[in-house]
Amino acid sequence: MHLADFVAGSVGGAFGVAVGYPLDTVKVRMQTQTRDSGVWECVRRTCRTEGVSGFYRGMSMPLSTVSISSSLVFGTYRNVLHLLQELRHRSTAEAHRKADLFVSGFAGGVAQVLVMSPADIVKVRLQCQSELPGSRLRYRGPLHCLLSIARDEGLLGLYKGSAALALRDGPSFATYFLTYNMICDALRSTDSSRPGWTVVLLAGGVSGMCGWAVGTPMDVIKARLQVSGVSGRFYRGFFHCLSHSVRSEGIAVLFRGLTVNCIRAFPVNMSVFAVYELVVRFLRSPS
Repeated sequence: MHLADFVAGSVGGAFGVAVGYPLDTVKVRMQTQTRDSGVWECVRRTCRTEGVSGFYRGMSMPLSTVSISSSLVFGTYRNVLHLLQELRHRSTAEAHRKADLFVSGFAGGVAQVLVMSPADIVKVRLQCQSELPGSRLRYRGPLHCLLSIARDEGLLGLYKGSAALALRDGPSFATYFLTYNMICDALRSTDSSRPGWTVVLLAGGVSGMCGWAVGTPMDVIKARLQVSGVSGRFYRGFFHCLSHSVRSEGIAVLFRGLTVNCIRAFPVNMSVFAVYELVVRFLRSPS
């Protein structure tokens, strides 16, 4: 088992959350309400009504759980990839097949949903609660939000939107890891087995943007399902949310927040892969 990848993924994921959380808040608010016509309007209104702290609502929950979820993503990805190499009787020194990279990334994305879903719904509810009907804030903090959802909506309420989350993260991480490896392979110098740091930064940023380009439609549906019932709108399930959103707001609604996702994805995933590679190389270096 490649334990170094679990550790490196954990550290890289936590660093990425800290870098990208403010824009994540803007993205979620744009996806779940129609008040703002664009990114800058949402940013200005948040600054005006809530101050800088408004961009960091609910951050403690994903920051505390992202270590586990990112560890699962990177660890599952690397171990599934290693398993596929062994099943094909291929040497670990041989180049990975693109299909294997895609399947391993898909497995990593789906694996984290069990851990990610409760933390993600708490994050989204806290990010959006100032937008919800009523003047009083519904949740006092992450723990209160978690317990309130479990009490009012049952334990399954913590997994509301998990199907959309899996449909987002499976294809998104498959694209993510495939793009990263393809760029590293294309730009790696012939005399080195590892990509240089400039290549790592570029590949990480571009792969993050590509992953979100694939994942944003399901990200919109996931966010809407997670605030369903407390936002003034109620969705009966995944297909009702999808059809109702497209019918009432057009197909473009599925790409709401894509610009923010891509702007955020480049520096976040550049940081994630830089920290990941740094930790992996340190842990695997000869003592």
